[in-house]
Amino acid sequence: MPLLDIGLLVIAGFFAGLVGFVTGLASIVSYPALLAVGLPPVTANVTNTVAMVAVGVGALSNSTREVADTGPKLWGWVLASAAGGIVGAAVLLGAPEGSFEAVVPFMVAFAALALLLQPRIRAFAGERDLPRTYLLSLFVVAIYGGYFGAGAGVIFLASALILTSESIWRATILKSFLLGIANLVAAIGFAVFGPVSWGAAAAMAIGALAGGWCGPPVVKRIPPSILRVVIAVAGFGLAGWLWVR
Repeated sequence: MPLLDIGLLVIAGFFAGLVGFVTGLASIVSYPALLAVGLPPVTANVTNTVAMVAVGVGALSNSTREVADTGPKLWGWVLASAAGGIVGAAVLLGAPEGSFEAVVPFMVAFAALALLLQPRIRAFAGERDLPRTYLLSLFVVAIYGGYFGAGAGVIFLASALILTSESIWRATILKSFLLGIANLVAAIGFAVFGPVSWGAAAAMAIGALAGGWCGPPVVKRIPPSILRVVIAVAGFGLAGWLWVR
């Protein structure tokens, strides 16, 4: 791989890691960069999933205490995310290409709308936690994360803020961690059965690790209401881009 392409992927990986942690939209940076260096769409997709594991690793190394403070319920969330990631990877490798593309923009737009309306939805629900519904939502969103993943972070975040009482700060950290689990198990499947470009994945992962590590302190300094609106608006933008593409 030419040095110019390696440099592009490292830089794109950093911004994908940072943007991915803050907004959940890593793939809007990383996926086009992989296409730009000449990878075919399916190869770019599976390579992107492998590389984005580094975002979760970087973020976790800078927020271990916050994740650990979640308590025993975290294990159920991890299992749901891992199971969904496995199913998503299997769908990508076995289903006809483009199987879910028609519904993806609507999924992302719906999550963005849910983020905008999150305070009203929580008030309507009586501020209750819905643990079983949240587990199911984690599994379903992780399937999408393992399959393609663009905007999966937005959907993870919307689910956490609506179905649990987690703050947006903690929900952002957990989103990165749980999406990282889904990406990890999908990446293992892709490593065995998928057309991964390992040079591109390694270059992007180096940048993504640094970007993910920088994410937690950045989010901590952004007012929660502003962060929620910014992520929602970015989600609508991604949904529009996916629809046009």
